[in-house]
Amino acid sequence: MTTTGLLGGSFNPAHGGHRSISLFAIGALGLDEMWWLVSPGNPLKPAIDMAPLPARLASARKVTRRTPIRVSAIERQMGTRYTVDTLRKLLLRYPHRRFIWIMGADNVANFTRWRRWRDIARMMPIAVIARPGYDDDAVAGPAMAWLRRFVRRPDQRSQWTVWSTPALVFLRFRPDPRSATAIRQADPHWYNAYAGRAVRDGVTHRLLR
Repeated sequence: MTTTGLLGGSFNPAHGGHRSISLFAIGALGLDEMWWLVSPGNPLKPAIDMAPLPARLASARKVTRRTPIRVSAIERQMGTRYTVDTLRKLLLRYPHRRFIWIMGADNVANFTRWRRWRDIARMMPIAVIARPGYDDDAVAGPAMAWLRRFVRRPDQRSQWTVWSTPALVFLRFRPDPRSATAIRQADPHWYNAYAGRAVRDGVTHRLLR
């Protein structure tokens, strides 16, 4: 099976920090490729600050050139809004792939706010990227009270394809100060550079306008 990491997010905009974390995870987990799932709209984030989906997809395509990262807006095409529904449909649509969900430690800290978060953990292994300032909150958060019993040692990470789920592994990555928030503050209209551009989906190969 093709081993594939899934990294979901707004990518508002995508930047080099996303790329660095993804390439690190590809190497650490021995992945064939990574898919960035560019969300049509994050239920936990305000829509007022969100750039149009084609612009966010275009910024992600630009950042991931010449890498094994494939950028997709497949959630819009499948009509899913919540991660649990997206993952269920991906597992059905791509039975010959072995998926692992990639998330930052900041998301583990608020994981209990995600719809049917325990079901997400039961669907596929999860790799958590350590993020400075959030690690303590993640470990002490309510989600970890349930997930802690399923944590695997980092030196077992290459065996993730044979793990029974739930299964969670923490990956330590050097701090990266780049953030989408800082980019938006420096250039609130960054998305204008991509206005009117059609972007081809890296997974489904459809054009998004």
